Amino acid sequence: MLPDLLAGRWADVSLTQPEFARYSRHVIMPEVGLDGQRKLKAAKVLVIGTGGLGSPLALYLAAAGVGTLGLVDFDVVDTSNLQRQIIHGTADVGRSKCQSAADRLRDVNPEVQIDLWETHFTSKNALDIVKHYDIVVDGTDNFPTRYLVNDACVLLNKPNVYGSIFRFDGQATVFDPRVGPCYRCLYPEPPPPGEVPSCAEGGVLGILPGVIGCIQATETIKLILGIGEPLIGRLLHYDALNMTFRTFKIRRDPKWAVGAPHPTIKGLIDYEEFCGVRGGASATQPAFSGSDITAERLKKRIDAGENLFVLDVRNPNEFQICRIPGTVLLPLPELPTRFSEVPKDREVIVHCKSGMRSQKAIEFLKSQGYTKLVNLTGGILGWADKVDPGMPRY
Repeated sequence: MLPDLLAGRWADVSLTQPEFARYSRHVIMPEVGLDGQRKLKAAKVLVIGTGGLGSPLALYLAAAGVGTLGLVDFDVVDTSNLQRQIIHGTADVGRSKCQSAADRLRDVNPEVQIDLWETHFTSKNALDIVKHYDIVVDGTDNFPTRYLVNDACVLLNKPNVYGSIFRFDGQATVFDPRVGPCYRCLYPEPPPPGEVPSCAEGGVLGILPGVIGCIQATETIKLILGIGEPLIGRLLHYDALNMTFRTFKIRRDPKWAVGAPHPTIKGLIDYEEFCGVRGGASATQPAFSGSDITAERLKKRIDAGENLFVLDVRNPNEFQICRIPGTVLLPLPELPTRFSEVPKDREVIVHCKSGMRSQKAIEFLKSQGYTKLVNLTGGILGWADKVDPGMPRY
């Protein structure tokens, strides 16, 4: 049986008459009951990210009556978010995600206290934020922040309810340093930069984060109530295409525990450096070490009739959406077998959607002896912003 997360803090909590009406379907369940609903009201949960995963899980935690929800996000709502981030609406485009989410949550349940942390979650502030909450729910989408969330939870002995999504696949588990493995037990080392595409690069089925986010919310409520069998030591994998769920065991590596004789996690570090994100670039846009060109400059050179070879390494379905006139499509996965189609005697301008895949393509072409390689800054999104505002964005 897990230790009481709330340390008895719920014993003095009472429900109002309107709350009895609101939570009646919970209170009549033997597994929840009056005491369980009081535990939910006393609980404090930190949701890191109000995007695809954070949207459904925050909505359901608020509806369930979790007394305090902390929201961490620094971003603003973009139209491309609305396909999956259901906490936001069209009228919220351009607004702070924290503010947008808070308004929606208060509409769902005005009894819930909403704490807003409109800031980057960093090594400098993570411990000061996490210490106020009983459980952390990780709704982030990049490796540096996932390792940061993990280490902060390990150092403060807080459960970390984890989820991740990509295309049609999702994962969820509970990392509870009190009794089970942590994120580093599953992934001791981060993948090489750019090895795992982001959702912005690879896409995600809009419904998928709803499934995984609901699983995260379920696990959070189970931890608060102290019921059932949480996903501690088990990784749940969901394949939406085949509609299958599988679980895999995760073994606890004692070297990551704070109480180990020689603990590996002694404090928070520079996680961008740890994950190989250089030069302060974001986790989804590593810094480029080489020649680059702006969209405006490329447009001038194309208009001047220069002998350039503009190489598009996106996928064919992306090429159908929009393209730079005169570009040659050679998808990145096909590059190792078709690179001979790229001339060595001309300057090659490489681009993708935003810059990650083009950087990988350039590194590969360099290894094959190419020297006249230039990366288009910002990819085709940069072209749409600076050269062709009428171009479809995706």
